[in-house]
Formats: sequence, C-alpha cells, structure tokens
Amino acid sequence: MPEALDFSRDAQDWPNRAASRIVETPGIRWHVQIAGSGPPLLLLHGTGASTHSWAELIPHLSRQFTVVAPDLPGQGFTRITGRRDVSMTGMARALRELLNTLALEPRHAVGHSAGAALLARMSLDGQLDPHSIVAINGAFVPFGGVVTRLFAPLAKLLTLNPFVPQLFAWSASDRAAVERLLKNTGSVIPEQSLALYQRLFASPDHVAGTLAMMASWDLDALLRDLPKLKPPLVLIIGENDLTVPPGDAHLISRLVPSSRTIRLAGLGHLAHEENPARIAELIVLPAPA
Repeated sequence: MPEALDFSRDAQDWPNRAASRIVETPGIRWHVQIAGSGPPLLLLHGTGASTHSWAELIPHLSRQFTVVAPDLPGQGFTRITGRRDVSMTGMARALRELLNTLALEPRHAVGHSAGAALLARMSLDGQLDPHSIVAINGAFVPFGGVVTRLFAPLAKLLTLNPFVPQLFAWSASDRAAVERLLKNTGSVIPEQSLALYQRLFASPDHVAGTLAMMASWDLDALLRDLPKLKPPLVLIIGENDLTVPPGDAHLISRLVPSSRTIRLAGLGHLAHEENPARIAELIVLPAPA
C-alpha cells in the first residue's frame, strides 16, 4: 500500500533541505524553503510539483534575493490540517497568511505554470503587491472546448473517491509510467528530478491534494480579471512546451498591455528544471525608480 510522504522520514535528501522549515497557519502545516538574503522573492511551483522543482534555481536566485518557496497546500510536504478552501482565491488567502506568519513581504514573484496563475490571482485580490510577476510557462488559459466543461466536475468526482489517489500512487511505482507522464511536458529533466517526481506521485496525499486543486481551479474568472493586473508580467515561454500551448502567450499579451514575452528554443514545460541557469539570468527584477 502506498504511503504518504513524511517530512522527518522522506525529506532527508530533499533538494535544498537545509533551507526547509515547517510553519503552522490556521488549517495548514506548511513546508517552506527560505534561502539567501536580499529583497524577498516568492517562488510558486505548478500543479503536482513541489519545492523540488526549484532545486537548481534556488541556489542561483539566493545570491541576490531572500527566496521563499512553499509547497502548495496538499502537495509535497504541506498538509491541510483543517477545513481550507483550495480554490485560487482560497490559496491566495492561505499564502497571505503564510507570508504574514513569516513576516515577509515579497516584492518579486516568480511562478511556474499554475503557480504563475496563482501569483496573478494574489495580486488581483490584493494579497500581494510585487514589482513584477515572472511566469514560466504560465497556465492562465483554460483548456479548450468540451474538456474545459468536463474536467473540473470529473476531478471533483475523483476527489470524492478515496481509492483514486491510492490507485494513482500505486501506478507511480512503475518508473516507465512516470517517465511517459513527464515526457508529455516536452522537457528532458535530470535523473534526480525524475526520481523525486516519482516519489511525489507515489504519495496518495500528494495525489489527492493535486486533484483537489484541479477540481477547484477557476481559470475563466482569472482570464476575465487579467486586464486589471497592475504589476508588469514577464512571460517566459518554452517553445517545446507540450502542456501549455506557447500560442497562449499571444492572448495574455493582448489582455495585459504591460506584459512582455521571452521565448526559449529547445525548452519544454519544465524549462526551469532543464536550464535553471538560463532562467535565473532572465529573472532580473530591478526595483522601480
């Protein structure tokens, strides 16, 4: 039977383990990594990932910033311990509570995929006031057509079945299945990162948290609100991304006039894991004059 991730047991070899800490807020026990010195920078991972996805990027960024990288609620080593709303607005509030507890006010924000969408939601809801938002293959646009109307209800049904996370976690014991899943991102990632994804996917709690997040995500509302986004938006696009269509950047650019797009040939959805040094070079966020 697959086991849930346990921080004391399973985090001993976690990337950047020395930066890890456990922080309690109402209804959530967070795993967050804090590293470096300088202006605070908030890093938010994408759906189904964890702080491990920033393994090589954090050392680069921590030379210039105080990096704050949490596992999102229900994912990685972050546990939901009470009744919490895992919608975009609910997660935005939860992250604000975490930042308040840490007494940190990030002026820089970087998100991957759904993490970028969550940063935009935080800014729109007044939970964050960054100088700019850097989106690495940001997932701002809902999947098209019938899939959009069916996916969220399907995810909700799956979350109601307690056996689904167990079954998915059991299938993650097949290394080839995890390799196929990650290959569909268009990225080629290091062996260590692939092994950590397998460990995550083998945790029923992580799978359940990921499904709950998917079931509650409302990208239609975010898309309607994006024209009101105040901070400049930097869109880093991996041209090999097979998860978020690179063409979505055209729509976002029209909705957010202050946005600018940086296209990277040869990189897929997990661009920050494929070439962290290049991504770090692009995250140059000078304070406004």
